[in-house]
Amino acid sequence: MNFQRGQSRDEPEINLIALIDVLLVILIFLMVTTSYAKFSELQINLPEAGGDASSSQEKAIHVSVDSSEHYAINNQGVTYAGVGKMAAALKRAAGDQTDPTIIINADAKAPHQSVINVMEAARQAGYGRITFTTQSQPK
Repeated sequence: MNFQRGQSRDEPEINLIALIDVLLVILIFLMVTTSYAKFSELQINLPEAGGDASSSQEKAIHVSVDSSEHYAINNQGVTYAGVGKMAAALKRAAGDQTDPTIIINADAKAPHQSVINVMEAARQAGYGRITFTTQSQPK
């Protein structure tokens, strides 16, 4: 016995609009919370022991920093008046070399900022080959 002759049943349907809205909100949340940081690395060329000398030997620039933040470029005293002035002094010391090696001779008690100042000046001057000198511990 079918008592509902004249009434037709509505077919259930899935509302896709709400599903698309939820997926877009999740996508926007993921895009906003994801970090796209690019970490820059410092290119430091450490000296090698026991290697053959290269045929194109460029003159290196020695930058010395003592414990009281006095600077010297190739054993000539330089007063620090900012990173830009230090970069200009490095360019003068390099002369016509395109990418000389910057060797930082820092005292063990030199402030960290003074070494960073030299590295930043080398970066502003366009020199990426930086190395540090150390001494071995007595046995």
